[in-house]
Amino acid sequence: MLRFWTAGESHGETLVAWLSGLPAGLKIDQAFLDRELWRRQQGYGRGGRQKIERDTAHIVSGVRHGQTIGSPVAILLENKDWKNWEESLPVGAGDPAKHKPVTSPRPGHADLAGALKFNFPEARYVLERASARESAARVAAGALAKLFLHALGANVLSHVLSVGNATVGDAEIAWEKLCELSARDEVLLNCADPEAEPRMKAEVDNALKSGDSVGGVFEVVAHGVPPGLGSYVNWDERLDTQLAAAVMSLQAVKAVEIGSGIAAASLPGSAVQDVIAYDKSGHRFLRRSNRAGGLEGGVSNGEDIIVRGYLKPISTLRRPLESVDFQTREPVKAAYERSDVCVVPAAGVAGEAMVSLTLARAAREKFGGDSMEEVLRNFRGYCEQVRNF
Repeated sequence: MLRFWTAGESHGETLVAWLSGLPAGLKIDQAFLDRELWRRQQGYGRGGRQKIERDTAHIVSGVRHGQTIGSPVAILLENKDWKNWEESLPVGAGDPAKHKPVTSPRPGHADLAGALKFNFPEARYVLERASARESAARVAAGALAKLFLHALGANVLSHVLSVGNATVGDAEIAWEKLCELSARDEVLLNCADPEAEPRMKAEVDNALKSGDSVGGVFEVVAHGVPPGLGSYVNWDERLDTQLAAAVMSLQAVKAVEIGSGIAAASLPGSAVQDVIAYDKSGHRFLRRSNRAGGLEGGVSNGEDIIVRGYLKPISTLRRPLESVDFQTREPVKAAYERSDVCVVPAAGVAGEAMVSLTLARAAREKFGGDSMEEVLRNFRGYCEQVRNF
């Protein structure tokens, strides 16, 4: 079974990604891992932290001679900002006078709820772990999952559908356009619609001028996923259940949509279901549309899997909202630390990681195997079975 965890704090020495369950013999492309981490750091509206960090994946276990060896893979991501926090957040007792407490919780952040839960007198430790900096470790683990999916002919990419009130047009975005978008060396807002992207930039500019922040919607598309991943037999085995939970787990995501789920709720069934056809030349069943987002009954159906994340504006504001001081209980302004204005493109990359990890786990459960040779043999046999159905 494919399992992953992350560890580390926003201003700690390192982040750690731990991934277990990859078969032996999967080729690891270091440059690909580092580019995925680079993509997460891009986007108009990112803050000063991105000028400090240059994330690279330092693999310390589970890979030898460029291939996985079947044991857990551990990746370290250095926090270059650690040198500025080493005395404030030491592992040992350190000097209490150099501590940097967060005394006024930010509305919308985990500050207050986390402090109450763990009985902390202030929110520094909550902020450190709840921070979206943690998503860098997810992207590192997700890059490994992507490499596994690539071996099965599948790929996962994202693009931005909206920032604030600026949205893309109604035209469907072709997969080839997403591939072109992901290959760019300059990322503005990772939007495939050239007319919408300037409007999105204006939304970020307006938020920046007013000391505010802005959210939006990103879409993750998984292309080339075979039919049959997931299951309808138990609620927690449904692939849509797992995907929704995975994307919902990302910081600031407050809603998840699969396919045209939101619009479908107000339409008649005849306008929602995807008509089934058969391609005799390709020996495959297909749908004339993809409103279901590639999933029916909790099982992948061979069409593109489409998952959208709805991202609220981030909680740290340069023009802080009202809060209450932890010690005095008196009204104060919420705490502010260096922060972003818009993170929708970055959240999309993190969404790719979570979707990739979920699909890779489902594929491991479906095809088994301890080595890539065995996995591919099982995968090809299943594909032949589907073609001859």
